[in-house]
Amino acid sequence: MVVASHAALPRLSLGEIEDQRLDGTIKGVPPGASLRLGDVGRQGWNVLAGDMPMPLAVIRESVLKANSAWMATFTAANDLLIAPHGKTTMAPQLFDLQIADGAWAITVATTQQLAVCRRFGVKRVILANQPVGKQEIAACFDALREPGFELYCLADSVAGLGLLAEAASAHRGATPLRILVEIGFMGGRTGARSQAEALAVARAIAASPGLRLSGFECFEGLLSEPKAADRLLDEVVATAAAADAEGLLGPELMVLSAGGTSLFDRAGERFNAASFARPILKLLRSGCYLTHDSTTYTASFRRITMETSLALPPGGLEPALEVWAYVQSRPERGRSLLTVGKRDISYDSGLPVPLRWYRPGGSMARPEPMPAGHTVLALNDQHCHLGTPEASPLQVGDMVAFGIGHPCTTFDKWAHLMLVDDDYRVTGAVRTFF
Repeated sequence: MVVASHAALPRLSLGEIEDQRLDGTIKGVPPGASLRLGDVGRQGWNVLAGDMPMPLAVIRESVLKANSAWMATFTAANDLLIAPHGKTTMAPQLFDLQIADGAWAITVATTQQLAVCRRFGVKRVILANQPVGKQEIAACFDALREPGFELYCLADSVAGLGLLAEAASAHRGATPLRILVEIGFMGGRTGARSQAEALAVARAIAASPGLRLSGFECFEGLLSEPKAADRLLDEVVATAAAADAEGLLGPELMVLSAGGTSLFDRAGERFNAASFARPILKLLRSGCYLTHDSTTYTASFRRITMETSLALPPGGLEPALEVWAYVQSRPERGRSLLTVGKRDISYDSGLPVPLRWYRPGGSMARPEPMPAGHTVLALNDQHCHLGTPEASPLQVGDMVAFGIGHPCTTFDKWAHLMLVDDDYRVTGAVRTFF
């Protein structure tokens, strides 16, 4: 009997990352530098002193750790677990922080991301997509040959499930490929569009040797209204109940899971309201909470704090990820040009927000809030057009910190991001694997 485990994941093996060499060919590393990544925090570098070339992506370490701890406390207080989406950061060092704070698994979207998890020792992974290509399916079954490794993936059609079943028939490993049936909605991404379709997939899984029906899930993050998310989440619960009544599930815990960061409260509330005779594992897959943002997720979290019935720990989620740039030019009235652009910062869910400014070598003790009226007008590949009011204090050579929206599409622009303390001293570096 194979039973889904509550066992804690082991910490990751990060020595390979710590030993990687950094030099001035890497964005954000000072010219002429040559050092181990693990030695970055020993250099005495300070962003405000101009020790780092800009643009520069930084993660405020105290905020990062507080966000991770907040989510761990939140999930524990509400009888939930979390398998954070690794595609947000693709940074094993940050996966390790999440695992230390109790992550039940790491979620990925592709088999390349699965390979990164395996390389650094993640022992339980959710592939939150249905593998369909020959190479992708082979990668899943190859992973199951690793002792102690658990893999979950999704299925939303009998046709797609048939590809997995065919491969499973040739798989001689003792560990099954666990499948979560994906429930979708009209106009959304993947996912069965009706309960009848979802149950047909569930029956096909139950009848396929080498596959195991492990639960039901959805991605509600594309929905803009909490009530719409509730309807989708309730469909997940209803389909799970119907499958359970048919006896399609084995002896292990049944997983109910949802994947977004903006509506994770709705998933917690709807799953907690469900009643099953069997034990269930209520699993969030939110990823962006770790660094949060200064736009979309800030607004979503504000709604959560006002509306949810779930227990909220003290404090809350705060933006930890910033991108810094210099004021390069003030060539015309009402417009400044800064040294950051589309290749450095996310713009797919709103333009960046100028948060703070600082004048190196001047009388400012620390960065000050950006005065009202400064707004990003546009981004080019390497430039930011900043709308600048008449009374703006900005001068050529000043530094500006930008808050970002949608952390995923800032992380994927950086092979390395600098960790900084509250005084912007560099304490380390984080390596990404996009």
